[in-house]
Amino acid sequence: MRDGGRMHAKDILIDGFNRIREEVHAVVEDLGTDELHARPSDDANSIAWLAWHLTRVQDDHLADAFDLEQVWLSQDWEKRFGLGLPRHDTGYGHSPSKVAKVRVDSGDLLTGYYDAVHEQTLKALRGLTAADLERVVDERWDPPVTLGVRLVSVLSDDLQHVGQAAYARGLLQTS
Repeated sequence: MRDGGRMHAKDILIDGFNRIREEVHAVVEDLGTDELHARPSDDANSIAWLAWHLTRVQDDHLADAFDLEQVWLSQDWEKRFGLGLPRHDTGYGHSPSKVAKVRVDSGDLLTGYYDAVHEQTLKALRGLTAADLERVVDERWDPPVTLGVRLVSVLSDDLQHVGQAAYARGLLQTS
């Protein structure tokens, strides 16, 4: 929203997360299970894993930063996916064999979970003030991580992963 002709930082963040949502939908649209789970090589990530992972990271990191419950747990997405992974697993550091465990029946499960996380993200972002962006959310780093830095970090990570998924989709279409 504009206030007196000025764009607020939260509007830029909302736009960025809306773009991720568009790309997640575009990358899994009309793909069958074989395509969702295809991997360019044995040690590469599948489209399904990439979409799941970027959503888990967004869910985990924003829930922590805004003191919310993860959608993965609060809305039973963990049970719907039924991956047999630890409850709080986000995919960070997954070996090729763990990547292979992330399997879904359709892209609808991936986009459904992303949309639920996206809604929680938008609600949190809409209430942001400029001062909120300076709040320290992680003191394990030097310098400590502020909310603004964490949000940009998640945006960057998500955009990289959805780009990787789009690349993997492109490889499928050229084979």
